[in-house]
Amino acid sequence: MIRIIGIGPTRDDITLRALRAIEDADVVIGYVKYIRQIEDLLEGKEVIKSGMGDEVERVELAIKKHLQGHSVALISSGDPGVYGMANVFFQIFDRYSGIEFEVIPGVTAVNYSAAQLGAPLHDFAIISLSDILTPLSEIKRKLEAAAEAGMIIALYNPTGKKRKKPFREALGILRSKLRPETPVGIVRTEDGRAETSIVTISDLDESMVDMSTTIIIGNRTSYVRDGQMITPRGYAVKAPLHELAAEFYRENPNGKASGPDTECEFYPCHFEGQNCAFCYCPFYPCGEGSTGGYWIRDKNVWSCQNCEWIHTDEAVECIKRRLEVSDPEDLLKRKKELLKLRRECLMGMK
Repeated sequence: MIRIIGIGPTRDDITLRALRAIEDADVVIGYVKYIRQIEDLLEGKEVIKSGMGDEVERVELAIKKHLQGHSVALISSGDPGVYGMANVFFQIFDRYSGIEFEVIPGVTAVNYSAAQLGAPLHDFAIISLSDILTPLSEIKRKLEAAAEAGMIIALYNPTGKKRKKPFREALGILRSKLRPETPVGIVRTEDGRAETSIVTISDLDESMVDMSTTIIIGNRTSYVRDGQMITPRGYAVKAPLHELAAEFYRENPNGKASGPDTECEFYPCHFEGQNCAFCYCPFYPCGEGSTGGYWIRDKNVWSCQNCEWIHTDEAVECIKRRLEVSDPEDLLKRKKELLKLRRECLMGMK
């Protein structure tokens, strides 16, 4: 049996299934750095180490040892199916007959990095910036498509000692597609320790990253709170409808006239020139920090003080096309539907 085993990004993240598979092996084959990570598990086993770039040779040797009757562990960092040894194995294995194999999944670099940063993942794409095997033109097309689709983007292999151009090209594409304030999480792992930082896409610089770094780039809904990078899924927060809000929507089922209400004694309650069509936000409380809103802690009150989104002309125009309120209670009954509308408008804005 050949077991292609993912040992995770650090020694502490190896799974029980991977531990058992390594224990069952009498031959262990892997990149020297990954073998060093599990040396305490290898006593009494034949251990074969090789360098970067010898992936095909490691697979061929694993198959040879297997055909000789050995139980073989072919080691991969992270998950073997994500830029790992499983991809190499399946490119080669059908040259032989009688091969028994099993893929043992592992914690990926993106999962590990996301946990270090908070909860930045929603729908996401992982893109390697290594152009050693992949044309740079292909990498650039994938980056453009992912950014335009609003995906969270995880970048693997951002730079190498002699490989700087892909990162510089990627940074140019992402800055042209994303808002300057888009949050970016940076996780560098070395010797089982993680160093993390969160910057904006406008501040991201190649001096911050190397080959051991995973980068997670947020989308329009991502935000940072208390040093944590968060991309909300849009769960509805239950709250009663304020009496003044109910009165507003009885009188203005789909919002009142667009534009600034300069006659209001509180104008401007958010910013000069704001659109006051939705004086009472139909999504309140949205509970999503990407708006600039936040919970007043221990009070169970959602503050809209820093939210500007609902008062922009673009947002009002989008919402008015779809918002249908026959009764103020609709805002409570259809909360999930309304929050999806908000997300649809938000993700479609520049």
